[in-house]
Amino acid sequence: MSDAKIRLNVDQPLAPGQAVRLTPDQTHYLTGVMRLGAGAFVSLFNGRDGEWRAVLAEVARRGAVAVCEGETRSQTLPPDLWLAFAPIKKARTDFIVEKAVELGVRRILPVQTRHTNSERIRQDRLQAHAVEAAEQCGATYVPEVSDLQPLDRLLSDWPKDRQLYWCDEAAIGQPATIGGEPGPAAILIGPEGGFAATEASRLRTMTGVVPLSLGPRILRADTAAVSAITLWQARFGDWT
Repeated sequence: MSDAKIRLNVDQPLAPGQAVRLTPDQTHYLTGVMRLGAGAFVSLFNGRDGEWRAVLAEVARRGAVAVCEGETRSQTLPPDLWLAFAPIKKARTDFIVEKAVELGVRRILPVQTRHTNSERIRQDRLQAHAVEAAEQCGATYVPEVSDLQPLDRLLSDWPKDRQLYWCDEAAIGQPATIGGEPGPAAILIGPEGGFAATEASRLRTMTGVVPLSLGPRILRADTAAVSAITLWQARFGDWT
């Protein structure tokens, strides 16, 4: 096991003796914020090669260099679950991305619905937020955060082999249980104003769409995302 307290996501190969040059921001965090110097240990992961214990061998303004010593955790992927959701207020959208990474999803897809109250997002900022969440929770994989796209386009291009769990506010009061079959899946969370009638009608007629109730009360979008992922993970995911 690694005795490193700090985990960093990098985009370079990881292997015994591999030297990894850290970014200026990562270097500032390690040296300026955490006050680490040469000889200190960090954990590195890149989403492909597992987690590695590395020692800071060089510290310079242009970027520190960490040298891999040994693998501390093998590479794992979260279950093949996507989360599609309508963005809401900034802090709550950040919360959804953070918790999706912690709970274990493979891809995050912001969607523009008729009643979405956020017309644009900063995809790069949300992706950075996903990286931070993975660094904090011990994950060895960072889900891709896609750019915002219209719900109509998402549904038109939907893969036939991926089951879509639609969190339908009209199903309130029904048992909060996950049906369907194991396999590639996705969860769709609507906006604060709910899905438009035309959107709901289309979802009801699509093959492979499973309406999902989240219990007897109306949940906020961020609470609904956490609840739905939890239900799916407990039934089909890597929690069992």
